[in-house]
Amino acid sequence: MDELNVEQKKTLLRLARKTIADRLNAECENNNFDFSDAVYNEKCGAFVTLHIKGNLRGCIGYIEGVKPVPDTIREMALSSAFRDPRFSPLTAAEFKSIDIEISILSPIVKVENIDDIVVGRDGLIISKGFNRGLLLPQVPVEQKWDRDTFLTHTCFKAGLPGDTWKKPGVEIEKFSAQVFSEKELGLV
Repeated sequence: MDELNVEQKKTLLRLARKTIADRLNAECENNNFDFSDAVYNEKCGAFVTLHIKGNLRGCIGYIEGVKPVPDTIREMALSSAFRDPRFSPLTAAEFKSIDIEISILSPIVKVENIDDIVVGRDGLIISKGFNRGLLLPQVPVEQKWDRDTFLTHTCFKAGLPGDTWKKPGVEIEKFSAQVFSEKELGLV
């Protein structure tokens, strides 16, 4: 997907907030969304992440594109707010406190050499058998992890021992993401 401009990013963030507000019957700026730009017709992986006071409050997404971007953002906003199994559903009382972040993913590529992994640029997917775990590119930066720690925690996310990435039979994939938030763009 081409790099989104600031207005396109703001539109997607406003769409996510409006979608959650509508489900909660909460007050939200009424936006008339214009999705006529060709970029909105693209299908790509995307995650919607919710934070409250810097703490994770929900994060769910598609790894690969299955729907046009606005449809994906609507669905993932609702999933992050109300279906993340790590959290109880978002309440109307919490709604005004959330900061929404969106990650639009690039296509996924196989990692042939771990030296090709760049912390801060790449997200990771580690798979072995039926286990699969994904961490977005911003996670190791937020946690101040080096590459090996990032790989270890991606194994943990897959439900695997931390050193699985060093063993034969494991698949390591990477992707990049356009990551933007309401806080960063001055919307909250």
